[in-house]
Amino acid sequence: MLHDRIKQLISTGVAATCVTAGGILLPNIIEEAEDNTLRYTNNVVEGVPDWINTIGMSLGALRGLVVDYLWIKIHQMQRDGLYFEVMADAELITKLQPRFPQVWVFHAHNMAYNISVATHTIEERWEWVNEGIRLLREKGLRANPDDMVLHKELAFFFMHKLNGNSDDAHLYYKRKIAERWHYLLGEPPVSWADRTEWIKEIADAPRTIQEAITKTPKVKQLLETLEQDFEEFVGDGSKLTPEILLNQISQLLTITKHSMVAREIGMQQKLRSESPYFNQLEKLYFSPEYSQSWKTLLSTLRKEVLKEEYNMDPQLMYEYTRDAGPLDWRHPQAHAFYWARRGGEVGKGRLKADEIYRVMNTDRIQLQSLQGLARTGRIAFDPFSKEVPGRFPDPRFIDSVIGDENREGLWKELYKKHYFVRGAGSDTFTTFLRNFLGSAVREWYRQGELERAQAILNQLDDLFGTGATPPNTAYKVPLDVWVRDQTKGQYERLPAIAISDVTSALRYAFRVGIGQNNPDIFKEALKFAKQVTAEFKTNEYNDYTTKFGTGRIKDIIGVLESSAQITFEQLMIDTTVPIEERMAIWAGVDRLERGLRPRVYDRIVSELQTQYSRHPLHNVRSFAEAFPEPPGLEAWRLKMAKEARKASSVAEDKNASKSVDRK
Repeated sequence: MLHDRIKQLISTGVAATCVTAGGILLPNIIEEAEDNTLRYTNNVVEGVPDWINTIGMSLGALRGLVVDYLWIKIHQMQRDGLYFEVMADAELITKLQPRFPQVWVFHAHNMAYNISVATHTIEERWEWVNEGIRLLREKGLRANPDDMVLHKELAFFFMHKLNGNSDDAHLYYKRKIAERWHYLLGEPPVSWADRTEWIKEIADAPRTIQEAITKTPKVKQLLETLEQDFEEFVGDGSKLTPEILLNQISQLLTITKHSMVAREIGMQQKLRSESPYFNQLEKLYFSPEYSQSWKTLLSTLRKEVLKEEYNMDPQLMYEYTRDAGPLDWRHPQAHAFYWARRGGEVGKGRLKADEIYRVMNTDRIQLQSLQGLARTGRIAFDPFSKEVPGRFPDPRFIDSVIGDENREGLWKELYKKHYFVRGAGSDTFTTFLRNFLGSAVREWYRQGELERAQAILNQLDDLFGTGATPPNTAYKVPLDVWVRDQTKGQYERLPAIAISDVTSALRYAFRVGIGQNNPDIFKEALKFAKQVTAEFKTNEYNDYTTKFGTGRIKDIIGVLESSAQITFEQLMIDTTVPIEERMAIWAGVDRLERGLRPRVYDRIVSELQTQYSRHPLHNVRSFAEAFPEPPGLEAWRLKMAKEARKASSVAEDKNASKSVDRK
């Protein structure tokens, strides 16, 4: 008995000593874990699925053995090309190791890059690519909200898989992402200030429907009416979800205001005669009684969908639009910039000193995304046209990168951030700057902004020419000679530069050749555009098609062929061009290029009227006097309706032939 009592006392003493020692050591252990980023996350994760906290615990010590076995198994299946068989095991690993970023990257890459190319149709391929993106964005980042690796990989998917042209189906991807975000957020405003305010409305919106009703009481009545109408007219048992309503409203506005194709084929009239639900929705939306209610409701729903369905923060979307440029979320590079920027902000505190290369790789994507937006950031998209979105240069992003008198610029921010990094460090950003400034010189030169082009060329000379060590005279040449020499061979290596050069030249032609009555400049620009288009259509390096029957460079050729019309359309609603100058261009364009005004009139008239109403001239001259309707407009509308029906029929025939038989 005494012997047992002694054992108990000794055991109690040992236990107490261990607990005390553990309590003493715990702060140091926690501090060590923080210093070495051994904790799963620095943030409290809200709404994380229960399996993140329960499945691993239920297996206990066996979890490591199971995971090791599954990794060995899927690597073997990967080598054997059994991509579909990998899916189930990889998904199980994500449940067993939800806090291990590489498993999410592996799983998503397998879906977007391996399984997608093994499918039979272009639609199937898009589904797998989209699922890979969703896996990272809506699952991996919910489990690891401040992991830089996941942010960088997700940004790379948008930049490479969707925005690049290495995938046979990239044109289809560009259309699908533009369509999705067009219907989710609607047609974005033209000016940077308006676009920033447009996103800010979503960021500042109520967090819930109940808060929206508190802010605008009529939201409740509007929502009840919408749900009742949906149930009555649709009648298939489905519910009116936020995404469905946002899609319907964006389609309504596209049909009634923005889509030339919808207007030309009489879609609005057809729906009015055939769809009671469309009539009721149109009546409700344009009712003055509900104008403020609609504004509150739509911004609330968009905020909810962005956060819940896309794991995106509207406040960050607003801040990035305000600071980095007029981001158009229908463009993949806008998403690449968002995720790279966010990853750099939230993940910097969780990396060890020797992992700085991860930060640099993420920051490079930020710069590359803005470079891509400078070249193709203006989107012209009609979801009813069945065509690929038009993508045109947006010089506003040039200043976002290199800065101006009012801001530092992203390049300088990142250059200073990595200046003292060992190895390449800041040199990688210096190389980027040299290439980017060279593109900016050509961009401004083609637009006729000779002073700006010369200033940037002088900057290049100061940094990399006579001001370099050792000095050289590479940039001490006349501006036109430097641009001509730099353009040689560029189109083959960087095809998107062709669009930038052509549209910049045409923009200058409209502003100077027509606006200032210098027809020779306009004719020269058209000649240049035709030469570049012919080069792309005849050079053998572009002469290939994919298994889906779509050339990888087809989007560039299509843009070049319609460059004059779309450049003219964008110029006429560009708020950076004085309204008086646009009036002169509108009045004089028929002298040199007939047919442009009637082709764009219906597309621009609503936005142009809004802009004109804010200008003092509207008090002395009506809009019809400032921008008169083109003569013979009705005949042109009939012609364009015929063209639209023919193009739609051709597109349907092409879509029907995109399936691939595999034997």
